[in-house]
Amino acid sequence: MIVLKKTAFVTGADRGVGLALVKCLLELEYDVFAGQYADHVPQLDELKEAHADRLQVLQLDISSDESVARAFAATAARTDQLDLLINNGAILGDITATVLDPLHYAEMLDVFNVNTIGSLRMSQTFMPLLLKGESKFLLNISSEAGSISDCYRDSWYAYCMSKAALNMQSKLIHNGIKQLGGRVLVVHPGWVQTYMQGKLDAAATLTPEQSASSILKLVEARISLDAAAADCEYVDYAGNVLNW
Repeated sequence: MIVLKKTAFVTGADRGVGLALVKCLLELEYDVFAGQYADHVPQLDELKEAHADRLQVLQLDISSDESVARAFAATAARTDQLDLLINNGAILGDITATVLDPLHYAEMLDVFNVNTIGSLRMSQTFMPLLLKGESKFLLNISSEAGSISDCYRDSWYAYCMSKAALNMQSKLIHNGIKQLGGRVLVVHPGWVQTYMQGKLDAAATLTPEQSASSILKLVEARISLDAAAADCEYVDYAGNVLNW
């Protein structure tokens, strides 16, 4: 069990899995930086009141170079290292149109800018802090929808393609930092009761808290492993290996 002070950054912390990850990290005694996209998130305000010494809430739009740079400056002003960076922020885009329907390319570019470039923007910008951390652990929240081998859909173009690209990005980053002690884990959070489709998916099998808790158990189990010998894994929240 890691006993040293640990520091984490979570994007997309407004609700769902991101908010649950913040809660779980605080319970694990991490100092947490939470990237908030919305103007006002009462749940984060409540957490801030309860953990004023260990939670910093930062306004963050991962689709913006300037916003990410401001978040980095604010984080670097408070800490010189990060142990864990969690790229969780994502959007869905249109999930109904097939190749036989009109496709909204401008919206697709927006989805890519958040889901794929947004995570890369965060990882590249925050890498100097991450590589100074004890764990040097990068966690990218992907999806089973990013698996090319197991693809069964005929729509969800923006989301599926952006997550497949995120998976490739994760492998590239892992290859670039493993000799420096860093590693990347790619996780599908499961079918979670979130608002990704604009309303609560109450039929989903997992609460955000169940998903977040399971994901962080995967992280904690890998932190002590030799990063130079570890590969970039693509798994679900329970640790089941997924096909790239």
